[in-house]
Amino acid sequence: MKSIYCIGELLIDFVAEGQGNDLSKANTFVKKPGGAPANVACAISKLGGKSKFIGSVGRDPFGTFLLHVLKENNVDVSLAQRSKTFTTLAFVSLAEDGERDFVFSRGADKKLKYDSSVKKGFKGNMVHLGAATALLGGGLEEAYGRYFFDALTQDSFISFDPNYRGDLWRDDEATFVKKCMPFIEKSHLCKFSLEEARLLSGQTDLEACCDFLHEVGTQVITITLGGEGTLLSTNSLKKTIPSISVTPLDTTGAGDAFIGCLLYQISTLDKALAVLDDFDVLTKMVEKANVAGAITTTGFGAIPSLPTYGQVFN
Repeated sequence: MKSIYCIGELLIDFVAEGQGNDLSKANTFVKKPGGAPANVACAISKLGGKSKFIGSVGRDPFGTFLLHVLKENNVDVSLAQRSKTFTTLAFVSLAEDGERDFVFSRGADKKLKYDSSVKKGFKGNMVHLGAATALLGGGLEEAYGRYFFDALTQDSFISFDPNYRGDLWRDDEATFVKKCMPFIEKSHLCKFSLEEARLLSGQTDLEACCDFLHEVGTQVITITLGGEGTLLSTNSLKKTIPSISVTPLDTTGAGDAFIGCLLYQISTLDKALAVLDDFDVLTKMVEKANVAGAITTTGFGAIPSLPTYGQVFN
């Protein structure tokens, strides 16, 4: 089984549960572990995979809490860093349908320093890049780009999720799009939400979105469509794969559970890159990944709600 290196932010989600999606009216918040790449790492490990997290948290109680949560979920945190800067916080409100509103208070995640010794571990393994805060400058963006180059030179299987957050890119979406393009060009697999696919491609029709993004360079595209399932696209084939029916409470982490489950399945193959040319195998993998994503929406908080192997595969 291949190791999957998940690079990006680890943070605290302060969730205003049951109070609508208007943060200005929220009074009570519940502390939850979060951060898309960290969620993906936990999704992989909870399914029985081997995940390693690369990111930075503060030398404060919140940072200690977050690393403890990852360790509890069998994520390798030996490459995680601690910073004097306070741990990054996100304030999240939930509507009745589970949809979210975010406000970020960015901190230690941007302080990640590149570690050249990590490169050798990429050889023959997989690298997942989650970009929620990684393209906002600071040490994280520099380290992120260098790890991406390392993954390319080591022939790693590379996955990219832009994790677009409107609050972080208000009035500057064009910069976000520009910064994402090199990763879309070179990554083997890209996971998008419907909003992200349209924003990054400049198209509205789903097939046109995929065609544009394939022209940029990525070989396999998944576009998560909520309750409708996932559009799987390669250069030659496209198919919408339905999900299972659930009653969502909180959609936080559903996309991370999806891509984590997909990457876990790929990590069990002898040759990860071979799956890029096997649409039937990819279809079966996406079916299971849809189940993982759906199950995650039935609980509050991303990491606590991530499914186990038995919930998805039995």
